[in-house]
Amino acid sequence: MEIKVESFKLDHRTVKAPYVRKSGTLVGPNGDVVTKYDIRLTQPNVDSIPTGGIHTLEHLFATYFRDYFDDIIDISPMGCRTGFYLTKFGDTSIDEIKDALKKVLERVLATKEEDVPATNEIQCGNYRDHSLFTAKEYAKAVLEKL
Repeated sequence: MEIKVESFKLDHRTVKAPYVRKSGTLVGPNGDVVTKYDIRLTQPNVDSIPTGGIHTLEHLFATYFRDYFDDIIDISPMGCRTGFYLTKFGDTSIDEIKDALKKVLERVLATKEEDVPATNEIQCGNYRDHSLFTAKEYAKAVLEKL
């Protein structure tokens, strides 16, 4: 079977997390440029972020990254729970994404429990599965290595 998914072609044994990597750029039929970034927070096959922590990071990343970029399409956790995919219009430099990541992680560390957005049954499909404590622990660990 031909592998068409870019991340499935990546040799995860060679990954040195944390990092930001441009994983693909597409030009749509109307000339729109869409770029996907691999924001790897933990070392694949060594560590993964527990579901409560990555879920809280998802809510915080979705909110905070949009304060730095107004052209975000989506930011989603990887199924392996080692990081996130950021998809946005345009072709932003890795350094700009990395700088924003640092600012976002610093904001995660300053977040209070009551300030985690959309953690209720109306706005979240699994609102009981959050851990700001875990999100902060991973944010701190990543910041120390970036």
